[in-house]
Amino acid sequence: MSLKDQLTEEMKLAMKARDELRLSVIRLVRSTVKNREIDQKRELDDQGINEVLSSLAKQRRESIRMFGEAGRTDLVAKEEQELQILLSFLPQQLERGEVEGLVIKAIASSGAQGPKDMGLVMKALQSQVAGRADGKMVSEVVKEKLAQL
Repeated sequence: MSLKDQLTEEMKLAMKARDELRLSVIRLVRSTVKNREIDQKRELDDQGINEVLSSLAKQRRESIRMFGEAGRTDLVAKEEQELQILLSFLPQQLERGEVEGLVIKAIASSGAQGPKDMGLVMKALQSQVAGRADGKMVSEVVKEKLAQL
C-alpha cells in the first residue's frame, strides 16, 4: 500500500474514531502533499511524501523548542502529540549510535580530512538517512566525528 493510500485509510479511521487531533494532522499532511504536487506539477511518490512528513516533523520539533523556551507547556504537549502522529507515518527513525556508524563509513568512503569536508560527508549520507534521521542530529554527529580527525 502506498503512503498516500495509507494516509487516506488512516484519515477514515480517525473520522470514525472521532480522533480530532489525528484527523487534523492527517488532513494537514494531505493538504501539504497536494500543494507540493501542484507546485511541482507531478504526483508525489512515497519518497516525496516522506520528505513532506520530515519537513512537518522538523517544524514540530522547532515549535516544541520555542514553546518550551517560552514556558508554554500546553502548546509543547500538543506539538509533541502531533509529532508522534507524524513520526508514525515515517520509516523507523535511526538511533544516534546507528547514525554514528553511518557517519564513520561515509567519512572513510569520501576521504574527508577534517571539518572543511563536512559538505562532502553530508552529501554521502543524504541517501542513507533521508527521512530516517533528524538532519540536525546527523549534522552534529558529522561535526563531532570530523573534529576528531
